[in-house]
Amino acid sequence: MLTIAVLGCGRIGRMHAANVAAHPRTTLAMVYDIHRPSAEDVAGRHGVSAAENAEAVFASDKVDAVLVATATETHADYIEKAVAAGKPVLCEKPIDLDLARVNRCAEVVRASSVPVQIGFNRRFDPGHSAARAAAHSGDIGDLHQVVITSRDPGMPPRAYYEAAGGLFRDMTIHDFDLARFMLGAEPEEVFAVGGRLIDPALMNELDDFDTAMIVMRTADGRQCHINNSRTATYGYDQRVELLGSKGMLISGNRRPHELTRYSAMGAGGGEPYLDFFIERYQEAFNAEISAFVDCIEKGEEPAVRFEDGRRALILAEAAMRSAAEGRMVNVGEVT
Repeated sequence: MLTIAVLGCGRIGRMHAANVAAHPRTTLAMVYDIHRPSAEDVAGRHGVSAAENAEAVFASDKVDAVLVATATETHADYIEKAVAAGKPVLCEKPIDLDLARVNRCAEVVRASSVPVQIGFNRRFDPGHSAARAAAHSGDIGDLHQVVITSRDPGMPPRAYYEAAGGLFRDMTIHDFDLARFMLGAEPEEVFAVGGRLIDPALMNELDDFDTAMIVMRTADGRQCHINNSRTATYGYDQRVELLGSKGMLISGNRRPHELTRYSAMGAGGGEPYLDFFIERYQEAFNAEISAFVDCIEKGEEPAVRFEDGRRALILAEAAMRSAAEGRMVNVGEVT
């Protein structure tokens, strides 16, 4: 059993702590959060200790590996501390909001043999991963287009926006990684249009977007279209479509069950989509932990490498530049 400490006891940290505690191949060693009551609450739920500080986690001989789910601005620091302590780390996205800081962290990671996995969990979704495997095995011939729809069920609170780093680096970064995963190639050109359609006043004040469309193209001409919205009134909308020379693959939305109702009130009515990312991607989060354990126990390369996190941030930076300047941006301009 791999003992894992979880840093960060907010919404996603609580989920990770519960997943690590319940996983058949891992044990929750301890937790830490800068907000002591949150750490003590999560620790109490799982019968573990709440560390006094992050340094105690990295120094503990009871901790084999760490899972970082703290505020974004701490991610790179904690990755470096974990690597220095010889502890493999699974870190939530993004690595940092500043590409220069990510590049400095990359040098530390490259100089070490300690595994670092980035938390792009959507790669592990059963439908998404099956679609990718089918496409890359030739089921639909030559892959021509990838279409990714990612729409949240509702706007987050203002405080979230103030810390998140903008739509492209916070929300779309998952889709940039998924695009690379599905295409099996690096997008070289990015064109993005950002919109302020849901809450124009707030978005203008924060210089952010609540809707976006992005078009990307690889060196061999394959295309990807990503569309985002912070509010889909019908629920959490997560779909991926792959079009090839011989057919199409679709990984669709998830519901609690597949009961369909037919009556005088309407035909074909089904259950609402699963609430949000924790519910929709529960299987993916668990599979992500399994992949992390595999890379440690088998000495394999992480399923989602540090470089994957860096590349996704580069695409986010290119999209931000494109939206600001109203033109196609070559990714080389950012790198």
